[in-house]
Amino acid sequence: MPIIKSAKKAARQSIKRREQNQEIKKTIRAALKEFRSKPTAEKMAKVQSEYDKAVKKGLMKKNTASRRKAKLADFAKAKGVKLAAAKKAAPAKAAAPKAAAAKKPAAKATAAKAPAKKPAAKKPAAKTAAKKPAAKK
Repeated sequence: MPIIKSAKKAARQSIKRREQNQEIKKTIRAALKEFRSKPTAEKMAKVQSEYDKAVKKGLMKKNTASRRKAKLADFAKAKGVKLAAAKKAAPAKAAAPKAAAAKKPAAKATAAKAPAKKPAAKKPAAKTAAKKPAAKK
């Protein structure tokens, strides 16, 4: 058992981190099991997302997650799962009208905000001119 205060805190932190890491691993395993039982593009995306979260939190190295995701893709291809083709077509059509509508108000908002901000004050020209000759000598 640790005696020093910082060692006690480190022990508490390691217990908490271990529990969080185990929870992330459980969600990955559950999503993977679900995907392998009935492979679909949505389930595959969920597993890949869980791998990305594990990488972000430092639980898994980036290349390990990449390798596992590639293996998932091979499995899905062997099972005949159609991947991202269906997803890309639907959001692109829906996003185009929204993007065009969103651009117009954004331009007006930036134009309205621009005059409100004052530019940063510049140093007087006399001071900069005085420094230049001194630097040349």
